[in-house]
Amino acid sequence: MRNIRLRARSPIALWTVPSLCFLLAFAGQAVAAENIPASGTDPLISVHEGFVDENTCTSCHVNEAAAFAKSNHAKAMAVASDKSVRANFNNISFEHNGLVSTFFRQDKRFFVRTEGPDGKQAEFEVKYTFAYEPLQQYLADIGGGRLQALDLAWDTEKQQWFWLGEAKPAKPGSTFHWTGPFYRWNRTCIDCHSTDPRANFQPETNAYKSSYVATSIGCQSCHGAGAKHVAWAEEKSRDGKMSTPSNLGLSKVDASACFACHARRTKLLDGYQPGKPFLDYFSPALLRPDLYFPDGQILDEVFEYGSFQQSKMARAGVTCLDCHTQHEAVLKAQGNALCTQCHTKVAPERFAKFNPGGDFDTPAHTHHPVATTGAQCSNCHMPERTYMKVDPRRDHSFVIPRPDLSAAYGTPNACTTCHEGKTNAWAGDTMDKWYGKAWRERPTPAHAFAGAAQNDPASIDVLRKIVANREQAGIVRGSAVAAMSRVDGIDIAADVKAAAEDPDPLVRLGAAEGGANLPPEHRLDAIGRLLADDTRAVRVAAVTALGSTPSLGLLGDARKNFDAAVQDLRAYVEANADVAETQNNFGTFLFGQQRAGEAEKAFRQAIALDPGLSGARVNLAELYRATGQNEKSEQAYAKAIAVSPDQADLRYGHALSLVRQKALPEAIRELDEAVRLDPGNSRYKTTLAIALDSAGRTEDALTVLDVAVAGGETDASLLGAAIQYGLKLRRYPETLKYAEALARQRLDDPQLAELIRQLRAATGGK
Repeated sequence: MRNIRLRARSPIALWTVPSLCFLLAFAGQAVAAENIPASGTDPLISVHEGFVDENTCTSCHVNEAAAFAKSNHAKAMAVASDKSVRANFNNISFEHNGLVSTFFRQDKRFFVRTEGPDGKQAEFEVKYTFAYEPLQQYLADIGGGRLQALDLAWDTEKQQWFWLGEAKPAKPGSTFHWTGPFYRWNRTCIDCHSTDPRANFQPETNAYKSSYVATSIGCQSCHGAGAKHVAWAEEKSRDGKMSTPSNLGLSKVDASACFACHARRTKLLDGYQPGKPFLDYFSPALLRPDLYFPDGQILDEVFEYGSFQQSKMARAGVTCLDCHTQHEAVLKAQGNALCTQCHTKVAPERFAKFNPGGDFDTPAHTHHPVATTGAQCSNCHMPERTYMKVDPRRDHSFVIPRPDLSAAYGTPNACTTCHEGKTNAWAGDTMDKWYGKAWRERPTPAHAFAGAAQNDPASIDVLRKIVANREQAGIVRGSAVAAMSRVDGIDIAADVKAAAEDPDPLVRLGAAEGGANLPPEHRLDAIGRLLADDTRAVRVAAVTALGSTPSLGLLGDARKNFDAAVQDLRAYVEANADVAETQNNFGTFLFGQQRAGEAEKAFRQAIALDPGLSGARVNLAELYRATGQNEKSEQAYAKAIAVSPDQADLRYGHALSLVRQKALPEAIRELDEAVRLDPGNSRYKTTLAIALDSAGRTEDALTVLDVAVAGGETDASLLGAAIQYGLKLRRYPETLKYAEALARQRLDDPQLAELIRQLRAATGGK
């Protein structure tokens, strides 16, 4: 059973379904009305229009139900009971970083006594289990319809509680406290842990009236709403001569049904059903450096879509069900037999043109004894990475081990992962002996993506070749376009425009996202055509990128396309009405459209949803500044600091707002705090020096800058300010030092050269 690592950016995956071990009589009524309670003990179950009670499916499909009941999917979420709860709730306490949580039972119910949202100890009832193995999480009721995943989980192998976090526990009332939005089931988990989930967020009260057809994933999660199918079956039972529809009244099951949850993605629209286009309901994350290693291997928890899309197997037409059984959700074969379904001397006719054949399951290829760990295909080509501390996941990009890339970029490789204590150089030399050195020359996007992550202009040409290579996976090509746009100092508007015309929607998605990084005056020409793209994910990315483009000047069909794309954007915002980041981003879009009133409302809603989201508070303060409301701007910054006092950017922004209010002493105190909190930020130090000089404290200003220069800082603005104040104080030796440091950056600046000549003369130097 796999869990999810909860995250603020996008609601993502897990699995579910009520126990299907029993059979009921065939249901009498096929089409159920909206919100008629279904049978069962879960108060959130409600048979939505077009759906049926899940037990209706089991009454006919006995074998499928029995197989599914064995799966971990079927145990993924359940009402907390003696049968479903695996953890020790026998009045046991767990302490982490001084925080004590106690788990206990009362009247056959489960509770935890722990730190609440106000920082005080309180008791919360655990209503649901979440997952089955290798860990089980628990959902606690904190009121307002909110179910929160505890940040403590049960290790089902070691039989002990453990903390899911990495650093210090978050403060009560913050985003990442277990009672905050990051851990909210209704916001982060519901889409993939229930059948036809409806969050039913109530914006006016910030509460939820969530419901679903089944507690966890059920038949209708993958096969679609079942009412039409049941109606056909009932009619067929009465009239045996009735014709059979090609789809039996059900949705077509394809890979999108899997990818809807097995992907790192953002939801664009409510109401996804199997058979509907994945990219019309979700926008998948591309291969960003915070999510993937430069060679495409998994870094953060990204699930399978982004990895699998990179693979040759995906391009050959392999699907999830080629390897995984449909109902039991287990592998179709054990060990290397799974791979040798296709990778054998005689390849299956279906894949023959892709030439997967070969004699791979032999020591001649693996160089490890048969049946040993090192001889397993998956251990070399699907290395594991552990998430949530105890849950290993296999990479689905099907990589070939590259110790040379590991040495260069820190990417994982199966050789040194298995052979602990051995070096990448050892692994590379060993592979040279086994396979020759040709493996080192295999094409890889790693060099280009690693360079782009470092803003290396030299990476552009290599990325350009990746985009042009139609043999490459669409997600790799689209990611290359987006990566090009993030490299500083390069005008790649023509490349983005060309990618916007590519037949692959993932390439166009990369172009749309990349368009946001172009100079505003180039965006419309580069990606304007994407406003009318066939794919919703592309349209939403394009209109977002164009939101602040000056003088759109759209007329006729172009204006219609823009307005229609804005409606797509609004639908996305509505589908994520309880996500503060979405409301904040929409506020930025609205402000770029010069709709300050609507933007203010969106920023305020983001703050209401997540008071700890500093970005929304900064944006609100800057909106007030831009509209001449300086007093409100200062107040907004002050409120942000009250919530997040240790964020340097908030202190800096507040200082500037105080300057506009002519409160210079208070501004200097805030700038001091900003420098203390972020001592490596040259801009903060330069601004502090300017403020000190304005207050008549030029000596102090120069001291701040001199210490920075002595510490090795070479920022041009900082050095320029140091020169100015050094001259003002007639501190010529120090000023000469600053000028010479700046001259190393400005080799052809005649004024600076003349200043250095004069300073050397004044100090007796040459």
